[in-house]
Amino acid sequence: MDIEDDDWVVVHKETNEGENDGQKVDDDFASQIDEFIEVLQACLWPLNTFIHGNPELAFKEYKAHKVLTDFMRSRQDWQVSTSAYGMETAWVAVYDSGAAGPVVSFNVEMDALPDIGHACGHNLIAMASLAAGLATVEMVTRHKLPGKVFLFGTPGEEGMDGGKIRLLNAGAYESVDISMISHPGILNNSPLVRTTAFSVLDVEYFGHAAHAAKSPWLGINALDALIIAYNAVSVLRQQTMPTDVIGMRITNGGAASNIIHVYAAGVCVLRAATASRLKELQQKVSDCFRAGAQATGARVDIKVTDGYADHVPNRILASSYTKYWNMLPDVPNPPIPTEGQFTWIQSSTDQGNISYAMPSVNASFAIPPGRKGGQPHSIDFEEASGTEGAFLRSMRVGKALAGTAVDVLKTPGLMKTIKEQWRRDIDAAEA
Repeated sequence: MDIEDDDWVVVHKETNEGENDGQKVDDDFASQIDEFIEVLQACLWPLNTFIHGNPELAFKEYKAHKVLTDFMRSRQDWQVSTSAYGMETAWVAVYDSGAAGPVVSFNVEMDALPDIGHACGHNLIAMASLAAGLATVEMVTRHKLPGKVFLFGTPGEEGMDGGKIRLLNAGAYESVDISMISHPGILNNSPLVRTTAFSVLDVEYFGHAAHAAKSPWLGINALDALIIAYNAVSVLRQQTMPTDVIGMRITNGGAASNIIHVYAAGVCVLRAATASRLKELQQKVSDCFRAGAQATGARVDIKVTDGYADHVPNRILASSYTKYWNMLPDVPNPPIPTEGQFTWIQSSTDQGNISYAMPSVNASFAIPPGRKGGQPHSIDFEEASGTEGAFLRSMRVGKALAGTAVDVLKTPGLMKTIKEQWRRDIDAAEA
């Protein structure tokens, strides 16, 4: 019978005794990927320990850059480029099967946080992507699959000007069909992850100084303008969406208490569920800033700094990831949600920008929590991300990512279907 669901048509057919069906083939690949990474992890554990023990800030990942590129140079048939695309710590490793086919890629994050090191677990992200890339190539060589495999060393995810965005703008992903990555936490196992889009608005007000006691009527109070804007933003919150987040602070509140303030400034961080919604929210907050200037006569200057787009996951790739995740033995908790159910995460990532350029997976995975159950960006999570249990969980992620890539490489026509779904998802996100 034919079952139609969400633009998919699944056709069930009877098979003869002993005939290999698709599930049996997938089982074979899952088993081979599992066995390969089980052996490989002895090589990756020292890399993981080194990177975790030597945290480096955004775009300064010199030690991680060296140890990872040295390792990739030691692998047969990989072409490795260091300090790629004008960034000292970006790198690219490419494996070409020699046969035309899909181009799959994995992003390798490396940077840490100020003061709390790898409290976001980027060492684990690097290991999962490394394992996935190497296992994919192993399947390509064993089974003579067509296509290319890219590993991108992507610096500087923690911040405003992510390395993936720089690579994207420099044309690094031009020949790539899909991009995959993962991110650890303690709450979710999910390949269908939505993240938030964010931007930063810096506002400055310029007034006219006057003595507050002798001649205040001669002045224009920049601080009054900022306070009006602050209160207007607070009132706006009543009519924002539940997924909108507005955070504002005053960075300059004037020079002295006995003058009419000639200058005041603030900064506002905005988050929204989609990039299109973020633009709407940005316009509303900017109107609040202009209202402060209009009410007081001050001059306003608004500077918008783009952050990261929301991540739009590809549901077909996510379905493949889920299949391999569940095929592997000892499936951990929590289970991956029901197919088609998004996992919403309030954080942002530059993988979001990649997802607007091509089909993407940004799989969330739960590691064994630390003693205090701290989530990412905590000291407790930094300690948890360095444990063997966390590393082994990242290896499972690498296996599922590799299986997803292998499905793309071995299945004629699947890439076309994935891109068609991606186009529909992006159109919906931009609506």
